[in-house]
Amino acid sequence: MKKIVTAVMVGGIVFLLFAVRSTPLFAAEYSLEDLCRIALTRSEKLRAAEENLVIAETGHDKALSYLLPRLTAIGGVTQYSEKKISSSGSVLQPESAATWGVRVDETFSTSGRELTALEMSKRNIAKSRYDLTAVREDYLLRYVAAAYYNVLMARKSLEIADANLERLAKYRDAAEKRLRIGEVTKTALLRAEGELSGARSDRLEAQNGLELALAVLAENVGIEGAFSLRETQPVGEAVPELGVFQERAFAARADLKSMEVQKKIAADQVKYAEGAFWPSISLSGVYSAADQNPASSSLNRESIYGGIALNFPFFEGGLRKAEVAEAKARERQAALYYEDLKKEIVIEVRTGYLELVTQKGILLFLNDQLLFARENYRAVERQFEFGLSNSLDVMDANTQLVSAERKVASAQYRYRLALLRIQKAVGTLLAAVTATK
Repeated sequence: MKKIVTAVMVGGIVFLLFAVRSTPLFAAEYSLEDLCRIALTRSEKLRAAEENLVIAETGHDKALSYLLPRLTAIGGVTQYSEKKISSSGSVLQPESAATWGVRVDETFSTSGRELTALEMSKRNIAKSRYDLTAVREDYLLRYVAAAYYNVLMARKSLEIADANLERLAKYRDAAEKRLRIGEVTKTALLRAEGELSGARSDRLEAQNGLELALAVLAENVGIEGAFSLRETQPVGEAVPELGVFQERAFAARADLKSMEVQKKIAADQVKYAEGAFWPSISLSGVYSAADQNPASSSLNRESIYGGIALNFPFFEGGLRKAEVAEAKARERQAALYYEDLKKEIVIEVRTGYLELVTQKGILLFLNDQLLFARENYRAVERQFEFGLSNSLDVMDANTQLVSAERKVASAQYRYRLALLRIQKAVGTLLAAVTATK
């Protein structure tokens, strides 16, 4: 009976522990694509940039409103201090009077400026979409991908530090054994102890660096709680020619498309400003009603009328001429910005291409260097065990191995980041990192 009660109590305690547990049993695991999708929905900077698109869409609604007539309802009541009657008995001043009515007004330019403004608002929405795409790509590269690879590099540095610590601890034990049998001097053991202490310091520094990198990544992406990263190896494809990348960039870059739309908006702005020289027509229709107490014999209780007016400003101090000149200057400015951006894209693509090719070549050489460093350390370690090498040889070989491991790790992540940079330079980064697998 006691065993049954004990089992029930233990089971209840375990159930309560799992029921009140505030953190999940397993930390969430994210790939780079997962982090990019999360950042697109949670990042405050990106959500603030999305509001520019909302503002542009609101501008379209405003432009459309100028094409629609204005409907106005009017009404009023007047209370007088006393009524006044003339000697003939007619009402000069009633005790109270009321008026009400509805008015419809429509004003448009004979040049069609309102239609031009509506077209400009549509183009501005398209421009805002391209701008948002460019902002997203820049954010994903600078704040998500870079932070992601910083975490992977910090994690790799910690692994290297752990392996180095394990090697030096093994070497310290070997030096201690050889000191006991008199094969080495105490200097070898002291050197091993010093190197081991330095390795512990490097390991602590690597651990803190990893925690900081994780915190930065979590802040940039907008995730909370413990998580881990899933590392995917890049597909080993041949790097296309530079001209291929440049053609892709001219066809896909969102900021270049945005500048193209800006050129069209600037041309429309010139047309809009020139439309101010044309007359405008105003149409109106009114229904009005009135009442008095007491009512006069001449009271018009109800009226319905319409009107048309032609407005043609002949002189306004040169304002319209200045606005046209300003619009033409902005049109020339947009064309210059467009050409300048194309030159910047050429340089950015060339820079990304050369970096990609360079990092790919460096990685190949460093992998060979790492292979040689590992073989050299194994050989020196075996020689030390048999007394054929001294402690300095072992330390030099270990230092060379650690340096090679760090260089290869750094080159690997620089190469992967270079792949993303060239995608950003071409304008396909957003589609690449958010594609559904």
